[in-house]
Order: sequence, then structure tokens, then C-alpha cells
Amino acid sequence: MKEHFDVTGMSCSACSARVEKAVKALNGIDDVNVNLLKNSMVVDFDPTKTGTEQIEDAVKKAGYSAIVKSEERGKGTTASSKPQEDIQAEELKNMETRLWVSIVFSVPLMYIAMAPMVGLPSPSFLSGHQNAAVNALTQFLLTIPVVFVNFKFFNIGFRSLFSRAPNMASLVAIGSAASVFFGLFALYMMLIGLSAGNEELVAKYAHNLYFDSAAMILTLITVGKYFEARAKKRTTNAISKLLELVPDTAVVQRDGKDIEVSVDEIRPGEIVVLKTGQRIPVDGVVKEGTGSVDESSLTGESLPVEKEADSALSGGTLVTQGHFLMQVTKVGEDTALAQIIKLVDEATSSKAPVARLADKVSGIFVPTVIALAVIASVTWMLLGYSWEFALMIGVSVLVISCPCALGLATPTAIMVGSGKGAEQGILFKSAEASQCCCFR
Repeated sequence: MKEHFDVTGMSCSACSARVEKAVKALNGIDDVNVNLLKNSMVVDFDPTKTGTEQIEDAVKKAGYSAIVKSEERGKGTTASSKPQEDIQAEELKNMETRLWVSIVFSVPLMYIAMAPMVGLPSPSFLSGHQNAAVNALTQFLLTIPVVFVNFKFFNIGFRSLFSRAPNMASLVAIGSAASVFFGLFALYMMLIGLSAGNEELVAKYAHNLYFDSAAMILTLITVGKYFEARAKKRTTNAISKLLELVPDTAVVQRDGKDIEVSVDEIRPGEIVVLKTGQRIPVDGVVKEGTGSVDESSLTGESLPVEKEADSALSGGTLVTQGHFLMQVTKVGEDTALAQIIKLVDEATSSKAPVARLADKVSGIFVPTVIALAVIASVTWMLLGYSWEFALMIGVSVLVISCPCALGLATPTAIMVGSGKGAEQGILFKSAEASQCCCFR
């Protein structure tokens, strides 16, 4: 049995690898494919050995949540397609808001923090040792909105860390949180130095605030997540264009009368009336009439195909000339167009060999980086350096390792390539096939 799930809480390839590993550990699981960009999972399992509830519980124990996708039989598409489009649009809108808020506050923060170092002018109330504490407090206040709008990284990152399944969000959370708390410590020490008249202490910590580092970590990661959300939205739009090929209504002969009904109400064996300029709603065969049909949306053939009695007709194609009475043979998810959409969806949900390699690498990358950060800090302390310096070294290791180009770029390239192919009428049967085209 093959079942589709919606998975929430994933933020990187380490997350998808964690979910995949947790589900594979169950008895009766034949295959698991987790799609990071679509937040979905396809599980092939033996229903006599395990069930959907056990799969959902396994994902929950891994620190995420999963729910079975509800599907209806309708216009030849899965019912989740339209809601998925709305979800992607909302996600992109929220991500865009977070991006602009982060940029608006990070730019002046970076200027205030870096201007004295590169010789740029800065306001008088932020310059000099006597105003160092005001400068630090201003940087902290500019950091707060960036942290607030991107608090999702901290929520997911620390939750994954505490569940012993650290991911890329954990690196972002640890790196930025360490920068903020170290900056607050530096601000506190500066205030002590000012009250004691110790200008040397003030000068020492004035250059070790790191509020700008915390804000820029979150801003740069948000930029990457924004482009990721755009990739999701564009691919969803490509599939939606296939959905739009099916008309909402059709004319059906019932009780000797021509009645306009919803496509969802059409049943096999009924007679559908088709005229020039109309799109065919479902699959069938010509009962009466002759004419030509544009099948380029399915076959890529630009020239219209002549149709006569007993000729096959496919849903989503266009009647360019003539008049037909079509006897319905397939409706809903059994139509050729529905199968094509399903094929595109499964191709983007499956894993290409290079994507599986990225998952394996990212699965050990995050805990390795955290371990290296700890080792680096301890090593510098053992060499006789102060704990502040050692902490800065550890934070630097975490910060520089935050972006995960391999985990993000690989699935994005495959998904966008599959979506672009769908726009041009080129469909990929599997992720292995799309990999050959996307990476050459």
C-alpha cells in the first residue's frame, strides 16, 4: 500500500533524513520518500504489519508532525493540489514579510556596527567611548525585530536539538542565540566599565558585541528560504496550469435533454456533447460526429488530430473543429490528464541519487559541526586563552557552517527542473531521469 502524508516542521535536508530514518525503522516499511520542498512524504508499506497511525507517531517522536493527505475523486486531479497552491502562496507571502523586516533592520544595524571600522561617518550620539553603551543598546534594539520575525528557526532548531536530532535550524539557532547572549554580556560589562570609569574595559567589549552577526545569520538564511519558497510556488503553478486544462462544467445528455453539469458529476457511460472551441472534460470515445482535436497539451503534437466514430478522446484537449457526441469511459483520477499530473507529482516527490547523497551528508554534517565547535572552544581554553575568546571561536564555527548549499540546492534544482519541464510539455517519469537533465 502506498500512502501520501503532509509533513510539517522540516527546515533542511537533515530534517528530511531524520523523518525518513524514523519511518524506515518501522516494521513492514518497503520504501520512504520525503520531499523537503513540498513538505510531503510517500510511504510504501505493508498494511498488515503497520498502519498510518504508527507512521504518524514515528514522525512525531522524531520531532515533527505528519498527517495523511485527504484525496477526493473529482476533476481528474488530486484534491490536495489546489489547497497546496494556497499553502505555497501563503508561505511565500509570510516569507517575503520576514525577509523585508529582516533587511530593514539589519542594514542600519550593520552600518552602525561596521561604520567606525571602515571610516564611515556615524551619528555623534553613537560615537566615542562615552557613547559606547548607547551604541551597543541601539544595536540590540535593532536586533530584536529580526530575531522576533525569525523566531521559527529557534523553535525548530532547539526542539530538534533537545530531541537529539539536530538539523540546520539547530546551527542557526545556536549560532545566532550565542551571538545575542554574548552581545548582552558585552553590553553588561561595558556598563560596569562606564560606572567604574574603566575605559579600557569599555573599549574591549565595544568591539565584541556580535549583535550584527546574529541578525545577519537570520537575514541570510531567510533570503535562502525565500528563494526556496519561490521555487515551491513556481512548481505548484506549473502543475496548476495542467489542472486548468479541465473545464468546470460540461453538457451531458440526460433523459433526452442537454443538461450542463459539473465535471465531478459525470459518470462512465454517459454521453457528453462537445462543440468547436470547447475543452474535453473527461476521457471517452466518439459516438457520433467528426472533427479535429488539438492534443498538444498531452502529446506535444502541434497539428490537430482528426477524429471520427470510435476515436479516443482525452480530457484537457481542445476541440478545434467539428461536433461530437462522446461516450465517457474514464473520469476522475482514471483520466489520462490525471495520470500525467500524478506522474509529475510523484517525480518531484521521489529522490534522485544525488539527493539521497545530500541527505546522507547532511544527516552527519550537523552533529559533526556542533562537535567541532565544542572541540575548538575547549582547545583554545586549554591553550591558555580566555573563555570569551574560546566562545567566540566556537560561535564562529557554528556561524560559518549555517548555510547548507548542498541540502538546499539539490532538491530545489530537481524540483524546479521538473516544473519547468511540465510548463513546456516535457514530463519526467522519475527523479533519476530529471537528474540527468537538471545537472547537465
